[in-house]
Amino acid sequence: MDVLSTFTGGVGQFLFGLAAFLFVLTIVVFVHEMGHFLVARWCGVKVSAFSLGFGREFYGFTDRYGTRWRFAWIPLGGYVKFMDDENGASMPSKGQDNMTPEERVGSFHHKPLWQKAAVVAAGPIANFLLAILIFAVFFMTVGTYTTAPRADTIQPGSVAEKSGFKVGDLVLSIDGRKIETFQQLQQVVNDSVGARLAFIVERNGRNVEIDAKPELADIPDGFGGTAKVGKIGIQRSSKREDWQHTVYGPIDAVSMGIDKSFGIVRSTFAYLGNVFRGRQSADQLGGPVRIADASTKIAKLGLDQLVNFIAFISVSVGLINLFPVPVLDGGHLTFYAIEAVRGKPLSEQTQEMAFRVGFGMIMALMVFAFWNDRFILLGWLPGTG
Repeated sequence: MDVLSTFTGGVGQFLFGLAAFLFVLTIVVFVHEMGHFLVARWCGVKVSAFSLGFGREFYGFTDRYGTRWRFAWIPLGGYVKFMDDENGASMPSKGQDNMTPEERVGSFHHKPLWQKAAVVAAGPIANFLLAILIFAVFFMTVGTYTTAPRADTIQPGSVAEKSGFKVGDLVLSIDGRKIETFQQLQQVVNDSVGARLAFIVERNGRNVEIDAKPELADIPDGFGGTAKVGKIGIQRSSKREDWQHTVYGPIDAVSMGIDKSFGIVRSTFAYLGNVFRGRQSADQLGGPVRIADASTKIAKLGLDQLVNFIAFISVSVGLINLFPVPVLDGGHLTFYAIEAVRGKPLSEQTQEMAFRVGFGMIMALMVFAFWNDRFILLGWLPGTG
C-alpha cells in the first residue's frame, strides 16, 4: 500500500508539475512568437506556419491567410516560419533570386533591412512587454512591502561586522548609487560577489564611509532549494511597524515594472560577469528541467506567484534571444547590422556556417544546463525527493 501511495502520489506530482511547466512555457513562447507574427503581418510578410512546440503536429488548422497554426508534441519552444524560410530558424530558402515579383511581395528575405530587423526584434520585445505588464498589474493591485535600508541585526563574524557596520546604520548609497529600500541594498550586494563596495551610512546623525566585499553564500530560495548570492551579513527589521505597504497608480506601476524587468537583466549580466571573473560558479545555469522544477514549486504557492514567475521567465527568454548567437534572434540582428555596414549581406555559405556553429553552441549549452540539473531529475524519482 505504501509503495502504491508513493507511486500514485509521484504520478500526481509529476502531472501537476507538467501542467505548471506547460502553462509557464506556453504563454512565454506564444507571446514571443506572436511578436514576430504580428510585425511580420504588418510588414506584408506571408507567414507559412505558427508553431507551438517542435516535431510532429498533433493538432492544427490553416487560417484564411494561408498560415498553418500547429501544436506539436515537443513543447520546448516554438517558431514562426515565413514563406521563403528554409526552416524554423529563418535561414533563407534556396532559389531566392528565382522568385517571381508576386512571390517577392510576401517574402521576408526581400523586405527592407529595417523591416526584417523589426520583425526579428519584435519577439524579444514582446517578452519584455509581457513582463512589464505583469509586474505593473502586481504593483497596482498587490503593491509592494518595503523596509528602510537599516541594519537591524548584524551577524557575528560576518563581512558587515568585520567591515565596521553597526546596528542602526542606515545605508544611504553604494558606490554612489542612492539606496532607498532594503530590497535595493540586497540587490546590489547579491550582484557584487567579490567586488569591493563603498557604502555611505548614516550613524548618529553623521555620514560614515565603509568598504565591504560581499562573499558568496547559499541561502534558501523559498522553494525547497538554495540560491548562491552575495552576502555581507546585515538583516532587516522583522517588526511589522517597520514595513511600508504601497499600492501604485498606473504610471508609477509601469515605471516600476520597467525597472524590475531590467533589474532582472542587470542581475543576469552581473551573474555572468562574476562567472567569467571566477567569483561565482556556473552551476546556477539551468534549462527546461530547472524551469519545470521551479514552476512546480511556485505553482503550489498560488496562481499569482506563478504568473509573477512567468514575467521572470519572459524577461529571461527575451534577453537570451538577443544574444548575438546565430540561430537566435540576436544572431539575425547581428547579420543585419553587418549588412547595414557592408551594404550587402554575408554570403549564403558564411551564413549557413554561422548557423551551424550557433546551433552547436546552443546544443552544448543545453547539455551543460542538463548536467547542472541532473540532481533535480534524480529528486523527481520516487523515494529520492
